[in-house]
Amino acid sequence: MSTNPQARRSSSLTATPAAAEDPRKQGLMLVLGMLALMWVVEIIDSLDGQRLDRFGIEPRQLDGLEGVVAAPFLHANFGHLIGNSVPFAVLGAGIALSGAMRVLSVTAIVGLVGGLGTWLVAPSNTVHIGASGLVFGFAAYLISRGLFSRSWLHVGIGVIVGAIYGTTLAGGLIPQDGISWQGHLFGGIGGVVAARYLDSREPRAVKRAPALEDPLVSIR
Repeated sequence: MSTNPQARRSSSLTATPAAAEDPRKQGLMLVLGMLALMWVVEIIDSLDGQRLDRFGIEPRQLDGLEGVVAAPFLHANFGHLIGNSVPFAVLGAGIALSGAMRVLSVTAIVGLVGGLGTWLVAPSNTVHIGASGLVFGFAAYLISRGLFSRSWLHVGIGVIVGAIYGTTLAGGLIPQDGISWQGHLFGGIGGVVAARYLDSREPRAVKRAPALEDPLVSIR
């Protein structure tokens, strides 16, 4: 059976998959997906008598290293989770404007630096849980990103984030009973590390005009 080449060509053009989805939307969905996982885990944990909390970060215990991954998704109670949910969603959405891979990369760096830092320096015989380390890391990333990217847009976003969350960030670094200030501190450091690694823009080399050759050189 013969076919019209023109029709075949046009049909191939219209068959372009819709997989080229907006990366910002994918980033936002990733943030919401992580937040949803926190809520699912807390519901299960509350039904199980908060027994999952033992999988948090236990400083300088080898089996406590699993908390580097698990701790951000574990919370002491729903009040603890609610307190982290709003800033996590808002700050995560700010990062999602750069796409899903940026959200994933920032989360991984902040989680690793914050988790290992807490594991190394926090007091023994304690268990550290909660997404506040990620929240501090997200905020620090957004605040410091403009210093490395040299983008006025990023600088403006950083100023806004600092104005809204600056007092909270500073207060979270004050040692208090029941508050993992170590997680906040190293989460923030992780955010700066992520900004330096992911957004650093090397200074461009300035091209100089070639020097004019002295016409008398060939005579000398």
